[in-house]
Amino acid sequence: MLGQVYDGRALINGARVHARSGQTFDCISPVDGRLLTTVARCGQADVDAAVAAGRAAFEDRRWCGMAPAARKRVMIKFADQLLVHADELALMETLDMGKPIRYARNVDVNSAANCLRWYGEAVDKIYDEIAPTASTALALIQREPMGVVGVIVPWNYPMIMA
Repeated sequence: MLGQVYDGRALINGARVHARSGQTFDCISPVDGRLLTTVARCGQADVDAAVAAGRAAFEDRRWCGMAPAARKRVMIKFADQLLVHADELALMETLDMGKPIRYARNVDVNSAANCLRWYGEAVDKIYDEIAPTASTALALIQREPMGVVGVIVPWNYPMIMA
């Protein structure tokens, strides 16, 4: 049933993997108490592997080294795919957290797609700045990512928060 459809493994370095400890936990729907799937109970070793993969991707510049137009295409396509799969994503969100499906569909999925589209469109439009200074100085601002971050998203709007 649903447990066969929804993959509860972790996604680390582009691959679906079980928790290194082999532990799992049940994802139970608050809607009707049914088992949705079993989820990898990731621990420190899994977090370390995810951070190492993120650090490698950051350092090899596979994303920031792409031309802005290429990054823009990826972000826009991602937003488009959320909308293509909006009904499925809304159902998953509803079953997982109990939110009414109309809100999951019209707010959560649409907001996540709109956010991705906005940042995709901004990739080739937002530049660094020249800071206001005295006439005898020049101060340039260049924004660069600091590195890898790990987050736990809240339960109420996980798509847009992620």
